[in-house]
Amino acid sequence: MTKPILLSIEAGIAEIRFNRPERLNALDRDLADGFADAVIATLAEPSVRVIVVSAGGRGFVAGGDLGHFHRSTDKSKAARELIDSMHGAIKMLAAAPQIVIGSLKGAVAGGGMSLALSLDLLVAADDTAFNLAYSRLGTSPDCGGSWSLPRLVGYRRALEIALLSETIGADEALRLGLVNRVVPREDLETATRQLAEKLAAGAPAAQAHIKRLFRASLESSFCEQLDAEAEAFAACASTADFAEGIDAFFAKRKPVFTGR
Repeated sequence: MTKPILLSIEAGIAEIRFNRPERLNALDRDLADGFADAVIATLAEPSVRVIVVSAGGRGFVAGGDLGHFHRSTDKSKAARELIDSMHGAIKMLAAAPQIVIGSLKGAVAGGGMSLALSLDLLVAADDTAFNLAYSRLGTSPDCGGSWSLPRLVGYRRALEIALLSETIGADEALRLGLVNRVVPREDLETATRQLAEKLAAGAPAAQAHIKRLFRASLESSFCEQLDAEAEAFAACASTADFAEGIDAFFAKRKPVFTGR
């Protein structure tokens, strides 16, 4: 039986891959539960510095599996069966010290779009098509879409995207700030890997603090953020990686960060 989620860990980079390509990786219970299990396993591995979330087949994740809801007599319960696992995994990734990269292509819809926007950095193939899609089905977003989207594009544009459910192409997504990079489809895996390798060579403590500071910044006052920055900088300054960075600067060489 084909595994719904594939997990590989190599050279400090973990890849969590959705593996239901025949259904465009539409989320059913096996996929949602498998994703949560893969996140738990990844975060338990101390060698992991960067996490990549990708998908097999033509698209990323085409939202929830509507067949899952159609078969259920209790559709609210059916929703929670998927949402609880996905939300648990997304919360863990948001709180994790590792930078999480989404590698996107084809259909990125509904919960797939919300999931993607919850990640730290996004690399998109030039054939990526975003659609929040929830309003078409008479429901509201899950997987963090209502939190991420207004912060990325502003309230009015986010509300329009959510209410009208119009498709957004890769170039427009880049213009709006929904993704970091757009690359040719054939270069997606290489570009994602190159970004992951560059991040994996960075200082883990510094990256963890940067991620935490930026995620907290919109919820903090200016004074609170200054205090948090001071504590984070002091914590980074106590690491061997910081000393290495200083030494490398004066020696005019590239630093080698070890995570200590």
